[in-house]
Amino acid sequence: MSVLRSAAFAATGLALSLHSTALAGGVSIASYGQRALLIQGGGRSVLLNPYKAVGCAAGLPEPRVNAGVILASSELADEGARGIASGRFLVAPGSYKVGGLNLEGFASPHDRIEGRRFGNATIWRWQQGGLEFAHVGATAGPINGADRVLLGRPDVLIIGVGGGDKIYEGSEAAAVVKQLNPKRVIPVQYVHGDAPANCDQGGVQPFLEAMGGTTVVNPGRSVNLPAKLPNTTVITVLR
Repeated sequence: MSVLRSAAFAATGLALSLHSTALAGGVSIASYGQRALLIQGGGRSVLLNPYKAVGCAAGLPEPRVNAGVILASSELADEGARGIASGRFLVAPGSYKVGGLNLEGFASPHDRIEGRRFGNATIWRWQQGGLEFAHVGATAGPINGADRVLLGRPDVLIIGVGGGDKIYEGSEAAAVVKQLNPKRVIPVQYVHGDAPANCDQGGVQPFLEAMGGTTVVNPGRSVNLPAKLPNTTVITVLR
């Protein structure tokens, strides 16, 4: 099955399950490629990091979907492209209220030298479907004490793991997971197979190895999460 048809199939299954999930609390999460996730629940929809099919996203189907709000880590074409999806596009740090969702964004260095090369990215926190989310999808900067206070202990942590100049290496991402101690981790911003030309990211395996002993589940392109998660860390790898 092609990547495009697989993504379409996942989206169809997600739509069929959304009504019962929203009524019971919790969320449904569908992957649209390397870094784009659509989170639906509580009567709301949030799309993370829509991209153009360039750079590390070359060859992927662009996530041309509708969402109530779009949260971008940056405005790089393969991390937070405007005009790809429909919805209220947010990329700047700040406090927002959109369609009943309270969203907090704050700046984090996009690189390992305090943003001196690539500036800042935005990391996000919000509650949806009874779950606390933290989206640390595109940064290589450390999580400091102030960040830990702002992020708290998320139920669901979405974190970039593919490495390169602007994304955590596997071991760095594992250290952040141990700092925040989330109940569910969804790794993003990594490549499947060989990296496209001019892409400095790798795969998910170094992160999984750095998290050795942690339960890993592979549900495919989508997953339903209940509003109450077990009090242990589980890694969910979406394709």
